[in-house]
Amino acid sequence: MPWPINRAMTRSWKDIQLKNITSKSLFQLRGRLLAGVMMALPVAGVLPAHGAHAADQLGEKVGVALQKAQTELAAKKYPQAMADVDAADAVSGKSDFESYTIAQMRAAVAAQSGNVPAAIAAYDTLIASPRTPAATKEQMALAEGSMAFTAKDYPTAVAVTEKYIKAGGKNPQMLTILIQAYYLQHDYANAARVQQAQIDATLKAGAKPAENQLLLLATCQAQLKDNSALTKTYVLLATYYPKPDYWAQVVHSVLSVPNMAPGLRFDIDRVRLEAGLVKTPSEYMDITELAMQAGMPQLALDIINQGYSSGVLGHDASAPREEKLKALVTQSVADRKAGLDAAAAQATTGNAMLTAGYNYVLFGQADKGLALMQQGLSKGPSDVNIGRLHLGLAQAAAGQKAAAIATLGSVEGKTGARDMPQCWGPNPNAAPPAHSPPRIAERDRGAGWVRHPVFVFRPGGRDIL
Repeated sequence: MPWPINRAMTRSWKDIQLKNITSKSLFQLRGRLLAGVMMALPVAGVLPAHGAHAADQLGEKVGVALQKAQTELAAKKYPQAMADVDAADAVSGKSDFESYTIAQMRAAVAAQSGNVPAAIAAYDTLIASPRTPAATKEQMALAEGSMAFTAKDYPTAVAVTEKYIKAGGKNPQMLTILIQAYYLQHDYANAARVQQAQIDATLKAGAKPAENQLLLLATCQAQLKDNSALTKTYVLLATYYPKPDYWAQVVHSVLSVPNMAPGLRFDIDRVRLEAGLVKTPSEYMDITELAMQAGMPQLALDIINQGYSSGVLGHDASAPREEKLKALVTQSVADRKAGLDAAAAQATTGNAMLTAGYNYVLFGQADKGLALMQQGLSKGPSDVNIGRLHLGLAQAAAGQKAAAIATLGSVEGKTGARDMPQCWGPNPNAAPPAHSPPRIAERDRGAGWVRHPVFVFRPGGRDIL
């Protein structure tokens, strides 16, 4: 099923725009600064430049023309100022310094008047000159990209910003201009490529990606119908900006997998539950019953207790039925604990061994339970990938982080199991515990921990509790 461009995407587009680049303001400012640096030009005199040689001077013809251009520019008489610049440029036998100074004035006039092609050409000349300091070259490159973007000349904006980045430029605003220029040309593949690289670099540095960057990436992936990549992006959104709409999209992606295995229904509902998408008594009851049907009474008890602690259960006409189910689940937990060794001894199929082993883990006997689950996988359960998924969850619950990551990374197939590990965190190979302590993250929020619907991790998804 194709991903829709949902309401959150549409609404957020205003936030994705470049807020600090307005129609002409940025490059007009650049032009005013450039003009101010040039100072007053003497008619036949010498204009020493910063770090210039003694031979750097303007001849009379060039000096007079540029002085007139500067006066016209101050009066905002842009056509006359540009005509004076052209007159200076027409002087034969100009020195390198004179040509450089003419390019400065041309850039100033073009930038202030909004003549984007002329300004970019002049800036290119100045950037190529060894007379321009490195820091100034970077400012000029930013001005070029900004001018082209605000003039809606997106191909030129792409060209100048790509050139800047390939030359080693690091200004993040240039990267934003590039992504936006690609996007506004409907080049979603390149916009997604550059945006993904920026987000990956942020995660690698252990930092939090900006929400508007993630939304723009999601919009591009939706346009490209890249559902797998889109799911990963929404997992990042839901993890760093935990909103129900984002987790609803994650769940939607898993439910949209063709031929989704029925055995994943409970796993999907667990994600919905921990993401705050379960709101009604009937939903809590249904998920509790699914846990019982899966042979996991401890998980069923955790779920129904969560329903009571959240205030959803125990208040309406169905309260007696809810109490009856809770009593049944509580008794089932006691019975399962007492009879677990007998059930494990009688387990002869892969599915039975996996269930018994998972129960051992939930009841605190991790070593025995994980060994039994491994035996169950070797026996060939009805769906080996769901078996691997559950083994990975059990390993995480037992604190075996490395093993859990490896196991979840081995989940394959086309029936939805392969997509489930993404629901546990921004690292596709990360794993949750079988059930997380409620609100554990609030205790450590000041230390940089963030709340994940199923587990707690440091920004970047590297540490699992």
